[in-house]
Amino acid sequence: MIKILAFLFSFLSFSFQSEEPVSWKYELTKIDSNQYNLTLDAEIIEGWKLYSQYSPVEGTATEFVFLTPNLSSDIKEKFDESKPIVGYDNVFDMDLPYFNNNASFSKIIDLQDLNLESFKLEIIYSSCDDELCVFRNETFNIPINPNKKLKFDDNVTLEDIDKYNKLKFNFTRTEFVKSNFSNSINYIEIFIFGLIAGFLALLTPCVFPMIPLTVSYFLDHEKLKYGSLKSASLYGLFIILIYLGLSLPFHVFDSLNPNILNAISTNIYVNIIFFILFIIFAISFFGYFDITLPNSIINKSDSKSSKGGIIGIFFMSLTLALVSFSCTGPILGSLLVGSLSGSESGAMQLSIGMLGFGVSLGLPFTLLAFYPRYLSVIPNSGYWLTKLKVTLGFLELALALKFLSNADLVGGWGIIKREVFILIWVLIFLSLAFYHFKSSMNKSKFNFKSLTGLVSLIFSIYLISGLYNNSNVRFLSGILPPDFYTIKSSENQCPLGLNCYKSFEEGRSYALENQKLVLLDFTGWACANCRRMEENVWSKPNIYNLLDNEFVIISLYVDDRSELDYNDKFKYINTLGKTQYVNTIGQKWSAFQLLNFENASQPYYVAMKPTGEILSEPIQYVSEKKFESWLNSSISESIK
Repeated sequence: MIKILAFLFSFLSFSFQSEEPVSWKYELTKIDSNQYNLTLDAEIIEGWKLYSQYSPVEGTATEFVFLTPNLSSDIKEKFDESKPIVGYDNVFDMDLPYFNNNASFSKIIDLQDLNLESFKLEIIYSSCDDELCVFRNETFNIPINPNKKLKFDDNVTLEDIDKYNKLKFNFTRTEFVKSNFSNSINYIEIFIFGLIAGFLALLTPCVFPMIPLTVSYFLDHEKLKYGSLKSASLYGLFIILIYLGLSLPFHVFDSLNPNILNAISTNIYVNIIFFILFIIFAISFFGYFDITLPNSIINKSDSKSSKGGIIGIFFMSLTLALVSFSCTGPILGSLLVGSLSGSESGAMQLSIGMLGFGVSLGLPFTLLAFYPRYLSVIPNSGYWLTKLKVTLGFLELALALKFLSNADLVGGWGIIKREVFILIWVLIFLSLAFYHFKSSMNKSKFNFKSLTGLVSLIFSIYLISGLYNNSNVRFLSGILPPDFYTIKSSENQCPLGLNCYKSFEEGRSYALENQKLVLLDFTGWACANCRRMEENVWSKPNIYNLLDNEFVIISLYVDDRSELDYNDKFKYINTLGKTQYVNTIGQKWSAFQLLNFENASQPYYVAMKPTGEILSEPIQYVSEKKFESWLNSSISESIK
């Protein structure tokens, strides 16, 4: 069992990596009119091995296969390779030839009498550390013309390649200190959000009544193989691992395509689906029906929990997760879509949030098994649990509107403007206040229900104040539509009324003519952190004045679904060898960001001269103090 757990943790570690163990680069050098030297360089991250072509273990040897017709029959011999290390391998328990850090493979190929513009080469390889192996296939479509480094296939024309290459701007980087304005995601906030979500799930009618029952089971030493404390600890650990494991598939999606989670969170249809799901969740919390998993799954897990030992405890944890799904499912759904809606590191945010959720849900069971005397202070299950569930239903309704708003923003429908959004939320929270006041009318004393109703009423009044002054509701930045998305007539569709452009070339031309610097702002209509930066950081007087007087803002919306003109559309092959279509303005700016900055998250800010000289290290979501310091540093760099 220890080996199984060790493998599980090694798998988790690999899933959280931001890069593959091996990355490849190729170079094709012309020797004479027909012969070329093909070199393939492998960069291997620390702690991992790439195996030689001559590795004797089946499935580990690196192989090169030419997929282009007529080449595969002419080239059969192995590549020349750099000298491998021959040493003991922990995974296969034997001496094997392998490479650390880097490796190089080369071969002279003859293209005589072959009228080719490119040829395809597949690399089949495996890579291992001391505990885990991965198996990979990578295909390169190598252009014979050395000036065309872009991989392409029959589906991508030379015209497509030309349009793609035009996105590559001649940015120049000065020598700036990279450590001054490091980008960071506030994982502590995300973890706390997960803890709160887990705590709310713990208080639902599906979970709360199970606390004394489960703890009593662990206090019965005769039923337990490992004793109450160890068994309860394992129970809590397995709950955490189960919920953490739910986030693993999203790391796979993220590794397959760095932009996929952003594409999911900004997709109009996905947001509409989320809106419908949250309405269903709300109706379920209102008590009209329960969202449950099939009984066969629950019964199967429950039957295995009676086997005892570690396996039995694991299935007890799994049974809790399955049985409580009718209450935890909607809350987990909120955590899921909230994480994916963040434009930075969505998969990692989800894992941190799920970790907090699992800790908050599993820890009370463990602690009460350690200190059973505190069971007496836990209130009895009762009508208050139903009230909490209905309250969560109102919150689900409020969250549902956020996803409909995302679809509206990305689609540019103009239906749910900022004022409309606020009014709908006012109605929802006034209804919540009325619900709690009505249920507490029979009580002469001021109680928890009255307090909840009062908080809802105060929050409704707070929302109403936002109809008159946007600054009053900046606490909700990132949830509400942007302040310029309003029913009021306005020619300026820029944050805070600043001067901005939504075209890179137009904004750069204006900056050149007016001798101003450029703030390149990669943003999105559905980007919550972008709104928080604009409304909570850019709005500060010192920062606003710097942006207004010194910079021209070029806001490039990567989720803009407006169609490009037919002549501007193109396709290209991404780093995974897949055809990527650029049909919308947002897809164009997303490709522009990825090509020039190797980054796919928003917000992403670049301070530059209009000539293309980058003045300081690009930053993302940072504090007010850091952003102001970064702007001043960029201005100082521009006058050197």
